[in-house]
Amino acid sequence: MTYKPPNRAPGGAPPAGLAALRRANLSLVLRELRDHKSLSRAHIAEATGLHRATVSNLMAELLERRLVREVGVEHVGAVGRPRRAVALHGAHVGALGMEINVDYIAVHGTDLSGRILVERRVVHDAMGSGPDSAVRRLGLVAKEAVEAMRRAGASPAGIVVAVPGLVDVVRGVVTLAPNLYWHDLPLADQLSSLLSPLRVPVRVDNDANLAALAEYTSGVAAGTPYLVYLTGEVGVGGGIILGGELLRGADGFSGEVGHLQVDPNGAQCGCGRIGCWETKVGLAALVRAAMPEQAYGLPGMPMPDPGERVADLARGLASGDRRMTTAVAQVGEWLGLGGSILANLFNPRVIVIGGYFASLAQWLLPHAQDQLQRLVVAAPAAQCRFVASTLGFGAASRGAASMVVSDIIDDPTTIMDSSPRPVPH
Repeated sequence: MTYKPPNRAPGGAPPAGLAALRRANLSLVLRELRDHKSLSRAHIAEATGLHRATVSNLMAELLERRLVREVGVEHVGAVGRPRRAVALHGAHVGALGMEINVDYIAVHGTDLSGRILVERRVVHDAMGSGPDSAVRRLGLVAKEAVEAMRRAGASPAGIVVAVPGLVDVVRGVVTLAPNLYWHDLPLADQLSSLLSPLRVPVRVDNDANLAALAEYTSGVAAGTPYLVYLTGEVGVGGGIILGGELLRGADGFSGEVGHLQVDPNGAQCGCGRIGCWETKVGLAALVRAAMPEQAYGLPGMPMPDPGERVADLARGLASGDRRMTTAVAQVGEWLGLGGSILANLFNPRVIVIGGYFASLAQWLLPHAQDQLQRLVVAAPAAQCRFVASTLGFGAASRGAASMVVSDIIDDPTTIMDSSPRPVPH
């Protein structure tokens, strides 16, 4: 079958169908390069099924946009012309991921090739400061991160912010974040307004979903098509990967596993309900049981970095502190019980535990795994196990940055400038 292109649109611009096809082909080439260190044009043509002339044409545009670079000559066999190899480049294109949680703001900024340009965590009492103050602080941290990235030669193409709660992703509105006391907060619009001189688009998404994407692409269980990720923060959220795809649900609100009721006679949760899972396994619950003198919400208590709290717990557990050991054993059992519910529902191969769960895994997991094996209906055939994340408290911000990169690869034509814009003052 011979393809006959349609007539040109007025003004000489390609018709919408051809423009969409070209975007799709550019994306196809970039995806192939993302999965390999470098490839020749011939290899790309073979892998994608595109004609070599088409690949050469697409490569010329990607080189012009500085999204790829030529990296040397590839020799195939004893005879024949050498092939010039290309690799993903985009050192001038940045991706900024951020996370705001109860007690910190995390930042992870990279360029298109994955080079880390900025990474930090700032202590901030988002729970106690109120939404207006929290958004202003988030804006200041974002400005600092953007300036740091531009000093490194990269202009952010987008910012994605991870939030622990229900997010209307299309509108960028935080519908409900119980532990932050946020309701119907138009975070994307407010942050965009604060950052308007920078001209960087802002999106908002759920922290557990973004962390699950980070785990699936670059974590301890990378490539596992059926996995559940659990945040180990003051609150507990879940990101669910089924068949290699993130499960969002009809309204994008799936994954609020911390609000499964596991104890009808338990404590009141930040969401207003009784006996939610996070009241048993969240970091606030563990600190309250193991170190009550440092519990969250005590008047006059400074807000420490969550890593410091966890380090104190680890030292106490290593020394055999009885109160801490008992508290962690109880949390581990509740973690296993909740994990068994998720295993029965979704049949994942692994449940990846992040945040403080991962930091204290050696003490938590024996109890959690025992409960999981005891309570999963299909055990041992289900073959589900807990594994500790290696991404730490930065998983959500890392996943947020990777979402910006995915957006660029989905539509490379959004990258127009060949050099960073000047930093506004």
